[in-house]
Amino acid sequence: MPELDLVLRSRRAIVRGAEVAACVGIAGERIAAITAWDAPPAAARTVDLADDEVLLPGLVDTHVHVNEPGRTEWEGFASATRAAAAGGVTTLLDMPLNSIPPTTTVAHLEEKRRAAEGQVRIDVGFWGGAVPGNLADLAPLHEAGVFGFKCFLLDSGVPEFGALEGEAFTAAMRATAGIGALMIVHAEAAELLDESALDGRHYAGFLASRPRAAEDVAIAAVIEAARGAGARAHIVHLSSSDAVPLLRAARASGVDISVETCPHYLTFASEQVPDGATTLKCCPPIREAANREALWAALVGGDIDFVVSDHSPCTPELKERGGGDFGAAWGGIASVQLGLRAVWTGARERGLGLADVVRWMATGPADRVGLTWKGRIEVGADADLVRFAPDDEVTVDVAALHHRNPVSAYAGRRLAGSVRETWLRGTSLASAGEDAPRGRLMRRGVR
Repeated sequence: MPELDLVLRSRRAIVRGAEVAACVGIAGERIAAITAWDAPPAAARTVDLADDEVLLPGLVDTHVHVNEPGRTEWEGFASATRAAAAGGVTTLLDMPLNSIPPTTTVAHLEEKRRAAEGQVRIDVGFWGGAVPGNLADLAPLHEAGVFGFKCFLLDSGVPEFGALEGEAFTAAMRATAGIGALMIVHAEAAELLDESALDGRHYAGFLASRPRAAEDVAIAAVIEAARGAGARAHIVHLSSSDAVPLLRAARASGVDISVETCPHYLTFASEQVPDGATTLKCCPPIREAANREALWAALVGGDIDFVVSDHSPCTPELKERGGGDFGAAWGGIASVQLGLRAVWTGARERGLGLADVVRWMATGPADRVGLTWKGRIEVGADADLVRFAPDDEVTVDVAALHHRNPVSAYAGRRLAGSVRETWLRGTSLASAGEDAPRGRLMRRGVR
């Protein structure tokens, strides 16, 4: 057995998909040994977790909008990664928008890496963007280490990141298939949106303006494009449970397509959204309680692959634009610090366990993007670990959140669980100090 720097001894740990009593030994930055709880290996230091704590692997959040450079007043690498660490997230992938410039060329990728350098508290990788006119940039971006490509099938909300329509989307899918890259898609059909349904402060009008059919039709188009090109595809932030049978049938027929949902779709219901509550505006929208329960069923049944935050913050002024008008306010929910607690709250209410949450929020997303040494407690994995107290119950106070602007859809909501400590590659981020940027900038396929 290698000489160990640290042993974490816990009566409850999620190891290889099951909750067990275990000792987890760390040498350098990796997990080097896993033994029985009552047989701790020798180490320079041993830490016993409290009886009310569970040792989890660090979460992997593959859907985060950091926005730096260019819109750093919305969010930045220092604040986003500090919030992530406080929420038990040890790895994140940054979306190619809403930064300026977007990550659509190698030069733009390098600009983003320069902005992130020396600021990140956790490990950070990058998605590339697929937009009109950058087909020739996809292969160079892939070689430069992006984890895949994000595209929109309709207006993204920012002018510098255009939508792929018709043949442009088909061509991009052929291009990503040719280099073996994953294409992740915001799938809503623009022709099925109904802006005439918008009704100012009334949430019902906003919900009617973005019907389930808009997602369902767009997802069917992604499936057919992936089938035709032999491409790898992924649907981001699924909110329509009606699309689940389409995705199930596609996979059964051999299409390589995965799908995520988000904590807010599993937590909130449209019937409970007050008029003017634009903190709850996101696209696609939060739907009815019955739809939420169908998403939970699809997650438990394996039809939804994983859960990630879609952390999409902005300034309070943009969230409040129009005085609570759902048509005018910016859409997006900032939740990278709260995702674990939100999903655990819902899982516990439904009789599900922390092993399920780890599969959905750590191992599943890590595996889909090729980070097979992340999101798990296994020998050889990175020692990214979380001391989690599942029975704590804390009301969300926006002043205690670390993302840049004090805006949260979860404000005042009571959530189960608390993150008491996070380790990144064997180093406690609590002991390292709040402002110690110990994260690394990752490249696809490189450990």
